[in-house]
Amino acid sequence: MSEYAVEVVDLTKRFGDFTAVDGVTFEIRRGEIFGFLGPNGAGKTTTIRVLLGLLRPTSGRASVLGYDVVRQPEEIRKHIGYMSQRFSLYQDLTVSENLDFYGRTYGVRGERLRERKQFAIGMAGLEGRERELTRNLSGGWKQRLALGAAILHEPEMLFLDEPTAGVDPISRRTFWDLLYRLAEGGTTVFVTTHYMDEAEHCQALAFIHGGRIIAQGSPEEIKLHKMQGQVLEIDCTQPDVAISLLRDMGLFEEVALYGALIHVVAEGVAEHKPRIAQALAEASVQVHTMDVIAPSLEDVFISNVRNHVVEG
Repeated sequence: MSEYAVEVVDLTKRFGDFTAVDGVTFEIRRGEIFGFLGPNGAGKTTTIRVLLGLLRPTSGRASVLGYDVVRQPEEIRKHIGYMSQRFSLYQDLTVSENLDFYGRTYGVRGERLRERKQFAIGMAGLEGRERELTRNLSGGWKQRLALGAAILHEPEMLFLDEPTAGVDPISRRTFWDLLYRLAEGGTTVFVTTHYMDEAEHCQALAFIHGGRIIAQGSPEEIKLHKMQGQVLEIDCTQPDVAISLLRDMGLFEEVALYGALIHVVAEGVAEHKPRIAQALAEASVQVHTMDVIAPSLEDVFISNVRNHVVEG
């Protein structure tokens, strides 16, 4: 058995003249949480649909759990679970009825279905709400119910497409706790997201932009090796004034607001600190702190997108 749950080599998918996925190559180890990170329209969902056997690739090859996506899509579907950002639940059915429906769809019946339903309900924290209509559940509860439905047949691998879109931060954190428990039990998880904080929870990542993978590795590897330039973080008064002034200086590759702080990116950015301090002081902007920091994943992603656009 291969150590990889997913192997993708030079995969391309075109729709007429439009290339949605452009020669992507990556691998996912069994039992890890793999994050596919990128903005809307980057090619994340198209890649998932190819891996599920729902779309035929234009070129390249891919396998999931050892099965070829073109020749053996039915075998793939027997061994995976899938959850989309719309959750795919029946709103007029109760929690229990939704689980019954999806269990039977996956071929789970009888005593095993009863056992798996109890596991899913317990995992999702829905004890006592089995007879509640799904439409009455909050977004976070629906999300956990959908995850429970996706794992009723104990799949070897889960595909989750933007599963936390539109869900509050506390529910997102609870959901990720559930994913860790599943991964610890040996389930491989492929999750697409555009939330940078969620990407930090993944054991391996691939950044996709414009259908191409522009960086991949663990979060630590990506931050260490893929950042173009250093990051200077500035805490100051009047950040809107400061950002405009810093951009007008024309010295930096990127100037962006992160919450109430400013990130300035450039090679050897520390050398510019005296000039920055003087310019901000002349504009009556008071600087509280100004330090070179380790880049965040968002810094790295923006940096790689910028270079990808320039090179492209």
